[in-house]
Amino acid sequence: MLIWLAEFLQQYVSGFAVVQYLSMRAILSVLTALGISLLFGPQMIQRLIDKQLGQTVRDDGPESHLEKAGTPTMGGALILISICISTLLWADITNRYVQAVLAATICFGAIGWVDDYRKIIEKNSRGLEARWKYFWQSIAAIAIVTFLYLTASNPQELQLIVPFFKDVALGMGWFYIVLGYFVVVGSSNAVNLTDGLDGLAILPTVLVGSALGLIAYLVGHVEFSNYLHIPYLPGAGELVVYCAALGGAGLGFLWFNTYPAQVFMGDVGALSLGAALGVMAIITRHEIVFFVMSGIFVVETLSVIIQVTSFKLTGNRIFRMAPLHHHYELKGWPEPRVIVRFWIITVILVLFGLATLKLR
Repeated sequence: MLIWLAEFLQQYVSGFAVVQYLSMRAILSVLTALGISLLFGPQMIQRLIDKQLGQTVRDDGPESHLEKAGTPTMGGALILISICISTLLWADITNRYVQAVLAATICFGAIGWVDDYRKIIEKNSRGLEARWKYFWQSIAAIAIVTFLYLTASNPQELQLIVPFFKDVALGMGWFYIVLGYFVVVGSSNAVNLTDGLDGLAILPTVLVGSALGLIAYLVGHVEFSNYLHIPYLPGAGELVVYCAALGGAGLGFLWFNTYPAQVFMGDVGALSLGAALGVMAIITRHEIVFFVMSGIFVVETLSVIIQVTSFKLTGNRIFRMAPLHHHYELKGWPEPRVIVRFWIITVILVLFGLATLKLR
């Protein structure tokens, strides 16, 4: 919204013209979100403690996790508030891409909040029943992806870009909605499954989100998109402001979520951030690259699928415990070692994903 105010004021003070630049608004966005997170984080944590909104720890998990019982959770609400305020202040909210990613953040955040509320406030260990969680996730994902499909203004918005091939772009038609649904819902739940150790999920989310912000800037810039042989999508660059807000809010939250965590994200944060990443991957038409960069989230999800499938079919477990990060804990890895090594792997995968933009 401040972009409109700056546009009005620049006729009186020329210096306000700088706010029109996307790079400046991205910087202001990340600083705003970071400032909100750091400023209000301690107050939020204390409020959660006062209301006794503590984490319930599984007694069949690693013994080191038992001491985490009672740690405040639902801290992801702070991330969402920081992102939304910063985006509303510095982004062009008439941009349909910004509207779509904000809708995903809010809708999936609401689903996660209900799940957390039932687990913590109502003391219902099952939280929101799985069938209802997937139902509402599906409704939200289909609505957002259908909105993007119906408002597409050129064929490039509905093409699947294949890495390493500069002239390969597959037109999807209505299958765009099907693919988009699985990307959004899958990404949302993958981040949620990864959010099991202090800071494990939030930094990879920031890294992948920042990379998607860079891709959004490139596909929204006619010269860069032509040079890299990627689709030119007018207006997609505005997502940089949202990605900057995500980065600032995520780093601010990590200040309190790093080992040993003072607060946990909860489903309200994990489900919404994962969905937002999925929507951005769809908008920028780089779902395959997103799959590569999100390798940690993918492997964590696959470990659960493999574990459940193996146990149901054979009665045997492949891993000592799923998701995968618990497997390494039970093998004797200290929690910080698991976290940092997963972070390092994410950095490598993000760099590889970005490299595919040039290797065509």
